Amino acid sequence: MTTESIKEALKQVKYPGFSRDIVSFGLIRSAVFVEGTAKVAVAITTSDPKVPTKLKAEIEQCLRALPGVKDVIIELAVSAAKAPPAAGQANLGGGTAPAGLKHSVAIASGKGGVGKSTFAVNLACALAQVLELRGRPGRVGLMDCDIYGPSVPLMMGLQGRPEINGESLVPLERHGVKVMSMGFLVDDNTPVVWRGPMIMKTIQQFVQNVQWGEIDVLLVDMPPGTGDAQLSLVQTLPLDGALIVTTPQTAATNIARKGGLMFQKVNVPILGVAENMSWYEDAAGKKLSLFGEGGGAITAELLGTTLLGQVPLYPEIRAGGDCGLPVVVNDPASKPAQVFREIAQTLLEKLKL
Repeated sequence: MTTESIKEALKQVKYPGFSRDIVSFGLIRSAVFVEGTAKVAVAITTSDPKVPTKLKAEIEQCLRALPGVKDVIIELAVSAAKAPPAAGQANLGGGTAPAGLKHSVAIASGKGGVGKSTFAVNLACALAQVLELRGRPGRVGLMDCDIYGPSVPLMMGLQGRPEINGESLVPLERHGVKVMSMGFLVDDNTPVVWRGPMIMKTIQQFVQNVQWGEIDVLLVDMPPGTGDAQLSLVQTLPLDGALIVTTPQTAATNIARKGGLMFQKVNVPILGVAENMSWYEDAAGKKLSLFGEGGGAITAELLGTTLLGQVPLYPEIRAGGDCGLPVVVNDPASKPAQVFREIAQTLLEKLKL
């Protein structure tokens, strides 16, 4: 009996409520077999008290059925997702919010290539539209923290340098959204080749030395990964929460879950999960799940939060980003635009706005 054979057997154990097994979810931390005893360590995040009990029973039943197993030891670590903060609650991180900023939310994915920046841009525009209907125009900010590969300026149709007012940069504004990005500060042909401390300093300046003004919601488009940029943001800006973006397939959801766990470890609650590129609709109106199904819901469940919405894979979304007219602005009646506005409404409800 080996570690691999134990894990192979545990592929029979499905996560409660889902068709996928606990091994493919990456929940098995260790598995050993010593003198007839199979010992496994499992780590899950759930708000359902029934899940740990059911999962432990099914794991034990599976392992005891293996030849040569006389005893089973299961170490099951359960983490509960933190609830979103009450309205006005601050200092979840180590910094102080700029004057006039009510709420800040990180848009993160862990993995690159899932359309996180496209999602952030359209969500920001959707928030601006919803707030304008409430008589609060110009109350949305978008801070592009992807220092190495800033794409927000292109997607928002913004060019040029920000003005300087005293010691502060004045964010550029379009589609009702105030925007700050490294893309405004370097030439298109100049790559940013920086080490961690310089990244940290830039993020601090984007928070503390930008004249954001009165902002109801500041969205922070995070780079992929769980490194310097993420930790710097948490230490600099008191986040109200993080929104995790993933596509349906396992390669994306496994990393998205790790990204969510990173925020939970630094006391930033997960406000929800959004599934991008959920399906493609052909000319006949048939939905084709090009990247699989259910990944967003599974990620939300494992992080103990909710699925905020599923954004379909439409060519108009890509085209809007390429020409600086997000689909929410360019085609507000489209299905993707409707989904973004629904997510925006739900996010505002969570923030009690």
